[in-house]
Amino acid sequence: MKLVLLGAPGAGKGTLAAYLIEKMGIPSISTGNMLREAIKNQTELGLSAKKYMDAGDLVPDEVVIGMIKERLAKDDCANGCILDGFPRNIPQAEALEKVVPMDCALSIEIPDETIVARMSGRRVCLKCGATYNVNSEAMAPKQEGICDVCGDALVIRKDDAPETVLARLDTYHKQTEPVKGFYADLGKLKSIEIDNDFERTKKLACEALGI
Repeated sequence: MKLVLLGAPGAGKGTLAAYLIEKMGIPSISTGNMLREAIKNQTELGLSAKKYMDAGDLVPDEVVIGMIKERLAKDDCANGCILDGFPRNIPQAEALEKVVPMDCALSIEIPDETIVARMSGRRVCLKCGATYNVNSEAMAPKQEGICDVCGDALVIRKDDAPETVLARLDTYHKQTEPVKGFYADLGKLKSIEIDNDFERTKKLACEALGI
């Protein structure tokens, strides 16, 4: 199954993708990682992408989609893949569909206020990288503001500040959310309404995908 995961920043796409990768036995394709690998291996598309990146420009969609097509030709993608971070808008979705048609787009639906509360509760240890969430009893540090692992102080990342999260959500609703309509028109959209219960999220995702 060639699957696109859709959802707002902070909706939990990465966590769900990690579960689906293991359950379905297919790789997750991150466009960022793919670009770095292509540049490192000096492929034709990688060298093309590097020219744009060195000039401070965005890599054109056709180059990224060409890389996705190359990546899907590898043996580990024989049974499909999960696209992470692409497509981000309707033109990208249209171009992708012409070259590598997707089988399904799974949209994770969660209220903005839940995302803001979830993200604003995150705390990170800059010393060892451990992460916590003060809004979750299971993920909260044992001592407020102190890392359980190394004892260093915990901080709130700028990306997790409410005003930053709201700005990212606004961008998502304007640019990426319309992609749902594109896949719905193709009859490929599945949607699940989730909360903070990941076990329930896994169950709903498996039911929607028929796995």
